Amino acid sequence: MIDRDELLHVARLARLALHEDELDATAGELSTILGHVAAIEELDLEGVEPTAHIGDVSDSLRADHVRPSLARDVALAPAPAIRDDGFLVPSPQGE
Repeated sequence: MIDRDELLHVARLARLALHEDELDATAGELSTILGHVAAIEELDLEGVEPTAHIGDVSDSLRADHVRPSLARDVALAPAPAIRDDGFLVPSPQGE
C-alpha cells in the first residue's frame, strides 16, 4: 500500500489539493490502481498489438458526402470582424 508521504508527493506532482480527510481513501484507491498495473505488467504480451479499443470500430464513421451548405456571406454575416473571407479572432497572445 502506498504510504502517506508517497501519496502527498504524487499529489504535489499532479497539483492535487487533498484534504486531510481524503488521504486514507485516496491512498487506498491509488494502491488498488497500482496493483492492477502490476498485474498487467506480469502478463506475457509478446506479439500483442497495442489497441485503443477492445472491439472493431473500423465502421464507426459515416462516409463523407458532398452536399450544399451555407453560403460564405451568410455564414460570415453575424461576425464582428472578417479577414481573408473568414472570421477574424484575437490571437492567444493578445496581439
